[in-house]
Amino acid sequence: MMTNNPLGKTGMLVSPLGLGTVKLGRNQDVKYPNAFTIPDDRQASALIACAREAGINLIDTAPAYGNSEERLGKLLAGQRQNWIICSKAGEEFHNGRSAFNFTPEHLRYSIARSLQRLNTDYLDLLLIHSDGNDTDIIHRYEVFNTLATLKQAGWIRAFGFSGKTCEGGLLASRYADVLMVTFNTGYQDERPVIEACHQNGVGVLIKKALASGHLTSAQPHDDPVQQSMNLVLGQAGVSSAIIGTINPAHLLDNVRNASAALHLKQARN
Repeated sequence: MMTNNPLGKTGMLVSPLGLGTVKLGRNQDVKYPNAFTIPDDRQASALIACAREAGINLIDTAPAYGNSEERLGKLLAGQRQNWIICSKAGEEFHNGRSAFNFTPEHLRYSIARSLQRLNTDYLDLLLIHSDGNDTDIIHRYEVFNTLATLKQAGWIRAFGFSGKTCEGGLLASRYADVLMVTFNTGYQDERPVIEACHQNGVGVLIKKALASGHLTSAQPHDDPVQQSMNLVLGQAGVSSAIIGTINPAHLLDNVRNASAALHLKQARN
């Protein structure tokens, strides 16, 4: 079992690994190295049970993940109290293509739809799903004002930003409760964002911790997954790494890698 970490100042405690669910709802236009078949309900239910038994309490979804939200609304029935649910708004995916809308009207519509799909009265965490124009989204659309209003109304417990640039991440860290940041052994450009969040008490979730299956190692005998897990979970300020998988064996391997990384961090400290 893994010890849960504080998610910034939100008051929530999250497992060091979170379960990413894009593969439960979408297999078009994804960046994984190998094609995959979306699991049926029995397989998906077994995966979620495996995650829960392994100590994972954070589950990540989005409207852009095909029908992931709708499926989770059914698969998590009767389990709502066991999960911290993170969803997103701003990106839509239809007919194999993404489209983006960050207006206040669309964000309200999207979040209300996520609540309905997920069969819940509230989202623990809602992130803006950036198209890469991070600073423009923050300034032009004043997205954090909209999210703060919905937080006050009880629709969400905490809000934040899943960005793609260091500049955008640093700006978002001034306003958000939580940021989702790309970080792995092959990409560390956003390390300053993690450091700023750590200083300001902003929670940090890591995406692409395993580079969407594209990790490589400089040394043939090194395990690239363990290397990246050591880096990500050893970084001060990181609350959790979101890892997407539909294979329970891979999930348990990731849990073992994460546990080893956390033991290494503890020994170093």
